[in-house]
This record gives sequence, structure tokens and C-alpha cells, in this order.
Amino acid sequence: MDGLISEVSNFLWGIWAIGILMLLGLLMTLSSKGIQFRRFTLSLRLVLQGALRKHSAEKDTGDISPFQALTTAMAATIGNGNIAGVATAIAVGGPGAAFWMIVIAPLGMATKFSEAVLALRYRERNDDGTMLGGPMMYIKKGAAIPALGGVFALCACLGGIG
Repeated sequence: MDGLISEVSNFLWGIWAIGILMLLGLLMTLSSKGIQFRRFTLSLRLVLQGALRKHSAEKDTGDISPFQALTTAMAATIGNGNIAGVATAIAVGGPGAAFWMIVIAPLGMATKFSEAVLALRYRERNDDGTMLGGPMMYIKKGAAIPALGGVFALCACLGGIG
């Protein structure tokens, strides 16, 4: 069973997958006209203002501040694997690994920005006033493939279990 899992993993994360991810990141960068570069200072200012100022009580139900959105997104995407993965890459690949991570990071920023825009575009408000969004919603509504959105949600639940 371990051999099968290893072969599937090697197939899914082969050099072609990395190339596709880089190509998609470049496509997102070009289609957004380099938003991760053009609006970097604005995004920092908005996030830091949200972190430093006190929140008003007149906020809409279910809404969160830009700082809360950033920290929630970071909590969902940064884990032990990211931290240990960087350390392992540098230990195995040397300083060149850190260089290539810095070079490739802007492509990841464009991809993450696109994910966030889609999540905001296709979110909906629940009956209790809370917001429901994320990949399962933009796959279901944006790509108009409801079954695939359900499959994604199921896989995410199974992945969360371990």
C-alpha cells in the first residue's frame, strides 16, 4: 500500500505539476496585471490598519476585518509542513533553494489572490447571517459543477481527518 501511495504522490507532484502551477501563476499575474506588485503597499497598509485600530460595533453580521481575513487565510495555509519544508529544502538544496523560493513566491501570491477573489465573488450568506464561501462554493457556482464542489468539500473533510 505504501508503494502505491508513493507512486501516486510521485505522479501527482512530478515536474509537470510544478510546471503547470508555475504557468498558472504566471497566467494569473499577467491577467491581474501584476496585482501582487502594483498593490503591495496598499495591501500592507490596509492589513496593518485593521490590526492596529479598534473595531467598531456597527460591523455587519458575518463580516470580518482585512486583518482577520489575512490571519485566517494564513492559519489555513501555513502549517508545520510549510515551516519544516523550507528548512528541509535549504538543508538538502542549500542556499539556492531559498533563492528559488523567493523567485517563485510572487507566482504563488497571484494564485492566492485569485483564489481569494473567487471566494469573495461566489460566497453567499447563510440563514443565520454568517458567510459561506471558499473553493467548494466557487467550484459549485463559478464553474457550474455542483457535484465537483461537493467532491472537493468531501476531500477537504477527509484531508482534515488525516
